[in-house]
Amino acid sequence: MERGGREKRPRGTLWRLIAAMLLFGAGYAVANRFQLTQGIAYRLAAGDPQSALTALLFLAFQAAIMLAALFLFPRRWAAALLTLAGGSILINIGYSQIVGALLDAGSLAWMLAETGQAGNAAGEFGADFLWVAAQVAAALALFGTARMVARRAVRMPWGRATAATLLIFLILPGLIYRHAPVWPEAAERNLYGLGWDLVAAAPPPARAPVTLKPDARVGTPRHIVWVIDESVAAAPFRRLIAPKLAGVAHSDFGIAAAMGHCSAPAQVALRSGVDVRRVSAASDLRTTPSIWAYAKMAGYRTLLIDGQTSGAPQNLMLPPERALIDEYRPMVGGIDADLKIADTLNASMKGGGRSFTYAVLRGVHFQYRDHYPAGAIAADSPVRLQYDTALGWSKRHFFERLLAGIDRETVAIVYTSDHGQNLTPGALPHCSREAVADEFRVPLLAFLPGAAAARYAAAPRAGHSASQIFPATLIWMGYDPAAVAARYDNDLTRPTARFVWFGRTVIPTGGESAIDVTAGAEFPGS
Repeated sequence: MERGGREKRPRGTLWRLIAAMLLFGAGYAVANRFQLTQGIAYRLAAGDPQSALTALLFLAFQAAIMLAALFLFPRRWAAALLTLAGGSILINIGYSQIVGALLDAGSLAWMLAETGQAGNAAGEFGADFLWVAAQVAAALALFGTARMVARRAVRMPWGRATAATLLIFLILPGLIYRHAPVWPEAAERNLYGLGWDLVAAAPPPARAPVTLKPDARVGTPRHIVWVIDESVAAAPFRRLIAPKLAGVAHSDFGIAAAMGHCSAPAQVALRSGVDVRRVSAASDLRTTPSIWAYAKMAGYRTLLIDGQTSGAPQNLMLPPERALIDEYRPMVGGIDADLKIADTLNASMKGGGRSFTYAVLRGVHFQYRDHYPAGAIAADSPVRLQYDTALGWSKRHFFERLLAGIDRETVAIVYTSDHGQNLTPGALPHCSREAVADEFRVPLLAFLPGAAAARYAAAPRAGHSASQIFPATLIWMGYDPAAVAARYDNDLTRPTARFVWFGRTVIPTGGESAIDVTAGAEFPGS
């Protein structure tokens, strides 16, 4: 005992606290390495020290709050804190490790929309996921060790006031981030802040009504079908599949530009229709009259077939759009799913009535070896051979079975893909941070009645965009060609009026009103 009855502090307490803080700092650096790199290092390198300082101070503030909570919380509270932090860190590092960008609300919405591809992603990026898991484990181990060292060094105060104060401070950075010009939100917390942004967002707006009137006197196809393949790149398609169609009457529009290099944005844009001359970051594709509305106005029954999901419709299909679809038919079926869809479409086109069908194929999404029989090629074959084998298996007999025995004068079929593929070894095949042209290059074919096909006999085989599918289809439904072209894009008789493509934030997300859109005269990714 010291004089006055005070207990002598254990020697080395200060050094143990310093060690605990160093351990915590190391864990925090691992958890937030992408925030530190992109928020501070990149901004310094770009000559923006003020933004770098803002990021440093805000991250330090968030770190101090987590450190205090971790050291002061009792065991169960600390375990809950680390569990929540670990989940958020896992999603952040996983996303940034593969994509190379920081997680935001638009990206989180995109990830939720792409949950059906989680298995494919796990197979394709298995090594990356192991490295991600190792980083998360290291961060949590450092946090846990820091807490243990700190609590052994000194007795931590605890009480209702401390608990209330810490809980308020744990929430505070999220509020500040959303109401002040500070960034970034730290990896251990932003998953929940971004999730709240999505949950608390206003409900999707109502779709605008169709104001154009179709001409009932125009001879229109009884059945119109959009076949949207998955991850089919233009060059391999032309090399492997197009020769099989040499004896089949069809209109080939050459290599077209997808409206996104990720599935969800590309398909939202296809279904919504895009005014390519006037689209901007302020556009909201949730409010356009969708293809379903135009089809119903023209007297078509609407059907959605999806070969990729067995649950609710994917690709950011919101309730106002879903309400316009008369029938939704999930058709997941393994490596032969596309052939089964071809048979289903074939039977539908032989039926009575009038229908518009949007069919999403299983296609050849990575990992490619999941799309052909085991043993078809060597397991360690180059990625291009895996892709070719997958494409060949997916589309073998597809068009033959799609068209078998149908009256070609009564149907109009469009075939394209949601996006292309970058088959460079080691590259992210699509949806990369810095998109390349191959991620947008897709085939574009149409199987049309004779009179409609003649309209496109002199159409160019270059310069087209998937944005032209929408106006071309409306023309086939009987809508005025001039009005449709002025409202959306040129018919397929001409090149696109303007190339347009969307990033992950294709619709306003959370509190953000701006969308991610690029437009211009150049082919996307060039």
